[in-house]
Amino acid sequence: MTTSSDAASGPLVTSDGVPLKQSLQHALKQKRRQAFLLTLPLLAFIFVFFLIPIVMMLWRSVDNPDVTKYLSRTAVTLSTWDETKGELPGEEVYEALVADLTEGRKEKTIGKVARRLNFEIPGMSSVFRGSARKAAKLKEGPYKDVMVGINKKWGDIAVWRLIKRESNPVTASYYLNAMDMKFGPDGSITSQPENRQIYVFLFQRTIIMSVAITLLCILLGFPVAYLLATIPMRYAGLLLILVLLPFWTSLLVRTTSWIALLQSQGVINDLLVAVGLIDDSNRLQLIHNKTGTLIAMTHILLPFMILPLYSVMKTIPPSYMRAARSMGATQAWAFYKVYLPQTLSGIGAGTILVFILSIGFYITPALVGGTSGTLISNFIANHISVTLNWGLAAALGAMLLALVLVLYMIYDKIVGVDNMKMG
Repeated sequence: MTTSSDAASGPLVTSDGVPLKQSLQHALKQKRRQAFLLTLPLLAFIFVFFLIPIVMMLWRSVDNPDVTKYLSRTAVTLSTWDETKGELPGEEVYEALVADLTEGRKEKTIGKVARRLNFEIPGMSSVFRGSARKAAKLKEGPYKDVMVGINKKWGDIAVWRLIKRESNPVTASYYLNAMDMKFGPDGSITSQPENRQIYVFLFQRTIIMSVAITLLCILLGFPVAYLLATIPMRYAGLLLILVLLPFWTSLLVRTTSWIALLQSQGVINDLLVAVGLIDDSNRLQLIHNKTGTLIAMTHILLPFMILPLYSVMKTIPPSYMRAARSMGATQAWAFYKVYLPQTLSGIGAGTILVFILSIGFYITPALVGGTSGTLISNFIANHISVTLNWGLAAALGAMLLALVLVLYMIYDKIVGVDNMKMG
């Protein structure tokens, strides 16, 4: 017979006889399952609209199907050609080329491979289009001398090395171009001509301007956040609405407003002339340069610095400053030694937000940046919509993504992402 003391010392059970520990574990698993199901739509959204596009971008930056697909016969016959001998390919390669050009003109696909090779050697597009029209009239060989007569480029060994190299379905050409480098005529990696070296400089400009914008946001946002955190709540609420007000206005509207303000005949220059600070003939150039980009982007990104700072400052007890003052510290010294260190987590959160947003900004630099204020993102968009060089755009985007990740890891080592707080 079980005594009451034996029952009390046994495992706890629920009303239906299930051990309490097992019942709690089952309930916890069920809670986790429900939480996962609730977040499943968000995870699916991130996977479809974030991860898949990144993977596609990374693949597009090395994908090179055009030559293999639209010059298939030429690519196969070129695979046995020994380019190191310095001799032109044999008759069978030219025969395959004529067949590919004839078929490409008939199927209207010759323009795709012409555009691809034109990215590597300017002028190849016209070579292919002109040669395709004349090659369609050729009925029998020999083809080698005829094709060289049609266009002397077919007698240039560098062209054939290019076609053979780009016959590989995977290429590093886009990444080399993004680093202001290229494959030389002999296949070695060389620098681009000085007048075509632009992307490394653009990456440098993007980083420098993003850092400058971030520092300006800290300098301007810190006093505003401090004011919001220290004044009475009835006034802080009104000022907070003013901080949030830009979010209720279109980004395009805010940017075009700065065009009206900053242009030579704009509001700011008119005011400076009216008060006599500048002469009418010496109006300031505040737009279509770096200055316009810095001013407009700082204004647009400033709330992203103020809000994290405010949320952290609001949690700092005012008694800390009073305690420091009571122990003999001056107002400035107490602020520097007591208050400022407690805001570093908010500064870190705002810094990483503003910097990552500014490094990929597109609309504002395009409208107010001119030639000296545009960033690398503007050239990525240009290659996607104008030059249609999607491979180079993908390579630039992948390098920008890698740059952000590297800077993020450096930031984590120096500041520590775990130290960031939003309140």
